Amino acid sequence: MASTNTNKKYTRNKRLPRGKHNGVELLLIQTVDHVGAQGEVVEVKRGYAMNYLLPQGLATIATDHHKRMVDKHKARLQEIQNARMAGLRDLAQELSRQSVTIEANANDEGHLYGSVGAPEIVAALKRNEITITADQVRLKGPLKELGLYTVNIHLGHDIEGELKVWVVPTVTEDVPEKK
Repeated sequence: MASTNTNKKYTRNKRLPRGKHNGVELLLIQTVDHVGAQGEVVEVKRGYAMNYLLPQGLATIATDHHKRMVDKHKARLQEIQNARMAGLRDLAQELSRQSVTIEANANDEGHLYGSVGAPEIVAALKRNEITITADQVRLKGPLKELGLYTVNIHLGHDIEGELKVWVVPTVTEDVPEKK
């Protein structure tokens, strides 16, 4: 009695879709080096498809249904990216309308005893209910004198915002001496 191997997903007689160059057309489930990125339709040799890509679960047959699903997924990801970019642009505009005041100890000439850096700017923005990280603050150097500074805030994807930072002397209340 001859036994047939029905366990194999793809048999030798199974027809696989052919590409323009007479290779096998597959849809990549995962990114494969030197072949393509996830979601791309690629054309590879039959042996590579049958012996590596399909058994390892790295690709599937490129049917019209699978292609439509990938296109819908890419469109959805693009919508999410566009919404994120719009949010970053709104945040950049909001930052340009803001100014923060940071108090620091200074001498009579206006030189600070310490310096004002990114963590202080982030803390001041957090008090205004704007959350950014210290690595997004682009300072040309620490702020070491009293005055008004314009600080660039890098929000990502070439979106920059400008923030006005006032560095003012710390206000100390003089306690009247008892006589």
